[in-house]
Parts: sequence; structure tokens; C-alpha cells
Amino acid sequence: MAEEETAEEQPKKKSGSILMIILIVVGVLFTLIATIMITLFASGFFDEKPEEIVEETIEQAEAEIDAAEQNPGDTVEILDEQGLPTGEFEKKAPPPPEKVVKDASQQTRFEHRYYELAKPFVSNVANSRKVMSATVAIMTQYDEQVIVNVEKHEFALRSASLDVMRQHTEEDLKKPEFRVELAEKIRITMNALLERYEDFGGIDEVYFTEFVVQ
Repeated sequence: MAEEETAEEQPKKKSGSILMIILIVVGVLFTLIATIMITLFASGFFDEKPEEIVEETIEQAEAEIDAAEQNPGDTVEILDEQGLPTGEFEKKAPPPPEKVVKDASQQTRFEHRYYELAKPFVSNVANSRKVMSATVAIMTQYDEQVIVNVEKHEFALRSASLDVMRQHTEEDLKKPEFRVELAEKIRITMNALLERYEDFGGIDEVYFTEFVVQ
């Protein structure tokens, strides 16, 4: 009986030893693989290559430029000669507004928009005690943005227009075309200021709804 029990225990011990060896080998392999993966991550092996980063940066910059062309006035990044971003930005000037067509069937007729400045323009007559007072209105065939710009820069437009008015003498006032000529000078002056500040003028006519000399 003792011999039979010994014979049965020997295969069991061999099986246990083989299983233990397999578990040890698997553990060693797992540890080795984990060590290799940790080393690769730590060394940046899986990070993006510099070439890939440069290509992505260029693609992103090109996408921003394309978006800026579709939406003028947005801020875009400036690229160097190699097409790489410089870190500097510039704001693209918005395109001038288009004239508003009054009737699609009559392409030569445009919508006229009028705007009257609230306060009259009061100026001394050159070399005289007389005073000119004029209420000024503008007309544009472009969209509402022109009137918005006029309201935005009214102080500057008013100041520049008064400088034009105070240059005229009593002799100038006697000319038949004085008011027409003065209105044209004011229109040119206003458009020049708007082009400086907003890159577009858009005032087609200047009118005097009231004009008094005292």
C-alpha cells in the first residue's frame, strides 16, 4: 500500500512543478513586456515626430488663412518664407460694402439711404463777424454700414467739416454755386476720414437741409 501511494504522489509533484515553471515564465515575460512599454513611453517613442508637428502646424495655419479669406476682418497669423507661423498676427481689412440694388429687374437703380447729423455745423466766416450755420445730411447707395461708420466717427467728421467751412470768406458766399461747392468739399473730406479709419468712404452726396448766414 505504501508503494502505491508513493507512485501516485510522484506524477502529482511533476505536474505541480511544470505548472509552477509555466507561471514563472509567464510572469517574467509580462514583467519584461511591461518594462519595455514603460521605457518606450518615457523616451517619447510614441510622441509625434517633429516633422509631423510641423506639417500639422502648417495645415492649421493654411486652414486659418482660408477661413480668414472667407470671413474678412478676422485676425490671422503671419507666416514666414517657409510657410511656418511667426507668432505675429494681423487684422485683414474688411472689403468695401456693395451697392444695394433697389429692384432686381432694374440693375442700374440702387437704394438710396439718407442720414442727417443731429446738430447743425456752426462756423465763423473768414475775416468776418458773420456766422454760417448748416444742417448736414449724407446720402449713400451702399449698405447700412456706411451710416454706422458716420455715426461712429461723427466727432471727427464734424471737426474736419468745420475746418473746411471756416476757410471761406464773404466773397465766397456771394457765388451762385457756393453751397454746391461747399457740399462737395465736405463730402470729399468726410470720405477721406472714413477711408482712413474704416478703409472705405461710401458717401455719395452731401446735402444742406438748412443753411443760414447771420
